[in-house]
Amino acid sequence: MPVAPMTNTMNDALHRAFARRVAPGDALIHEAEHITRACRDMAERFRRGGKLIVFGGGGDGADAAHVAVEFMHPVIVGRRALPALALSNDAATVTTIGARDGLAEAFTHQIASWAGPGDIALGISRDGRCAGVLRGLAAARRLGLLTVALLGGQSDGDGGETDRSGIAADHCLLARSHDPDVVKELHVTTYHLLWELVHVLLDTVSEESRCGLGEPPSAEMRGLYPFLYSDEDGRSSVSAEVVRSTEAKAAEIARLRTEAAGLDRRRIAACAQDMAVRFAAGGRLFTFGNGGSSTDAQEVTTTFLAPASPYRPLPAHCLTSDVALVTALSNDVGFDVVFSRQLAALGRPGDIALGLSTSGDSGNVVQAFEEAAGIGMLTVGLAGAGGGRLAESGLLDHLFVIPSSSVHRVQEAQTTLYHVLWELTQVALDISGRR
Repeated sequence: MPVAPMTNTMNDALHRAFARRVAPGDALIHEAEHITRACRDMAERFRRGGKLIVFGGGGDGADAAHVAVEFMHPVIVGRRALPALALSNDAATVTTIGARDGLAEAFTHQIASWAGPGDIALGISRDGRCAGVLRGLAAARRLGLLTVALLGGQSDGDGGETDRSGIAADHCLLARSHDPDVVKELHVTTYHLLWELVHVLLDTVSEESRCGLGEPPSAEMRGLYPFLYSDEDGRSSVSAEVVRSTEAKAAEIARLRTEAAGLDRRRIAACAQDMAVRFAAGGRLFTFGNGGSSTDAQEVTTTFLAPASPYRPLPAHCLTSDVALVTALSNDVGFDVVFSRQLAALGRPGDIALGLSTSGDSGNVVQAFEEAAGIGMLTVGLAGAGGGRLAESGLLDHLFVIPSSSVHRVQEAQTTLYHVLWELTQVALDISGRR
């Protein structure tokens, strides 16, 4: 399989890959009011004891799992876990219903079993046409749930919006792009904002905060949304500030993605070239991470293994996908070995290990890279802040550190990085040319 040299072709492809993301990222700012209204309604449902039910097909299923993790396991200390369930995680049920009734009915069946009228249904569809998601949202709305849809697409490529009225949801939040990878990246930012703002809005009603779901605001939350904890009164004032804050955060991640691209442009191309060399020689990709990074690892695998036509699938496996194996190793040996033991058994020289850690300090990720380096695998790491133990270890052939201390902003920029790595790997392999 021919591998493209490091030429202007690669540099041009890299430039186009990042440039293609600028306008959709800027357009997300215009969703701030829609996002704020959705968060107000979601906070009210949570305040009354409702739970969040999330679903999506294919790669959007990994996003559904990520959303559930965000709400059930808050990254900000002092935030209470909010009940959330990702329907896509139950592979046995989804495939059983799919074989019997068709995949389009899988979420509808689960919603009928799990949901109550005070709950929230959040469906994710990058192109806005996933039959299972649309039917699930329609079923949820009939049952009285609050319905929120994360969608992609725009009309005629001119910056116009997908027709929100055509979707059976109370709130339709749009990522204005036809590129599924770009839509995914904007969805990550959107559901991070949903999580942040729901907690913020739970804090705005002091009585409920004292006796219900809300808790005293942490220093980190005060830093994120200082206007909520001042002495100013007035819900309209708060609402306006929430919108402005949402706009600012959408602008922040757009800027951070541009900064990351500028800092790492040559190294991104070099990493893609090295990955292409391994794939060309028969190598395979293994991905891993914890929590939200676990769902990102699943997305990386799906991107490489099941790309849209005409891109060629490349062998990839996510080490977090085998729940039985991960829990067996955790219970019988220890959580630090859940990835390294798998690599010891499955990995071989010439393969690729790609791990994600927002802090760079995850023990099982570091141990996995130690195993991978010993085997002779190409090692690629994505981290945040200063890179932590991954940066100190000297184990990695390629390490990309997002310059932010915010877990959410780091994950959002990492999503762009691994999508661009995939795209440039395809270019380097000269499989399908440039998009």
